[in-house]
Amino acid sequence: MRYTRVTDDEFAGMTDLADWRLIDNALRADFRAGSFIAAAALVPAIAEAAELIDHHPDIDVRYPDHVVVVLTTHDAGGVTTHDTDLARTILRLAVNAGARAEQK
Repeated sequence: MRYTRVTDDEFAGMTDLADWRLIDNALRADFRAGSFIAAAALVPAIAEAAELIDHHPDIDVRYPDHVVVVLTTHDAGGVTTHDTDLARTILRLAVNAGARAEQK
């Protein structure tokens, strides 16, 4: 599969991904889900969306209600449009689940 790399400047211009941060060649978002159960329930929705496009993020659930998602395209050595597209989907899933992004 061919991937289209996303530069730092291109990512900075993606205002719809303001809840995501570019850190160490990866996108990261931290969500607060309201409870541990709600955080854990968000993970299968993210996993299903990722599986549909064969792109698998790192997902970390932390007490009391944190979900941390990290996206990168390992084959491309950084962030690609594959990551930004999935980031948009994950953001939509999080909002629909009542989670809110937390800036760190």
